[in-house]
Amino acid sequence: MSLMAEALREQVCRANLDLVARGLVMGTFGNVSGVDRDAGLFVIKASGVPYDQLTAEHMVPISLETGKPLEARFRPSSDTPTHHELYRAFPCGGVAHTHSEFATAFAQASAPVKCMGTTHADYFRGDIPVTRPMTIEEVETEYERNTGLVIVETFDTLGLSAEEVPAALVANHGPFTWGRDACEAVDRADVLEFLARMEFRRRGIAPDAPEPAEYLIHKHFSRKHGRGAYYGQK
Repeated sequence: MSLMAEALREQVCRANLDLVARGLVMGTFGNVSGVDRDAGLFVIKASGVPYDQLTAEHMVPISLETGKPLEARFRPSSDTPTHHELYRAFPCGGVAHTHSEFATAFAQASAPVKCMGTTHADYFRGDIPVTRPMTIEEVETEYERNTGLVIVETFDTLGLSAEEVPAALVANHGPFTWGRDACEAVDRADVLEFLARMEFRRRGIAPDAPEPAEYLIHKHFSRKHGRGAYYGQK
């Protein structure tokens, strides 16, 4: 492995451990990956390894072309084909998957996390979509690959930008987020969990609250993202 690939392993390992530090996983749930497109590979957490035993050696390199492991020391996460499809479809550098409590509850309810205010719009330009339920054929044949494909299908069907809404809920499963690298993917998983918790409470307070105007959502998102962003320091 090249020095750059080893550095990627270290970064992705830290990102996986960050899932634990942020309270986004329990047991061995969850995984994070990061991609090096120039090298034609991504690395992902090994399957079923307890987080308190996790090291950079447990980050398994995967061919970006074939989706197959490039080493045989450890079996990669069972979600590897999902990550592979997201890298093939979306211009991202890292992917995170959690079973965090509130975001997973929305996924299991097959309900999107609605964009009801500026806190949400600061990070995501609109609702966090939920996929359709997967068919029996999709589940019984290449389930994990089809999980990625149903996310991509959802974005295509809804006409969403994966850069403006870098997250999805897989119906009856859980959330996936992505970003410029593995660390940003984890950041977005953390924000998504906060937003899902806030939306759960909003529904209890005012289930029929009107949705905010699109111009307000656009304003808050564009303050932080894109060419016209002016939030923070240069």
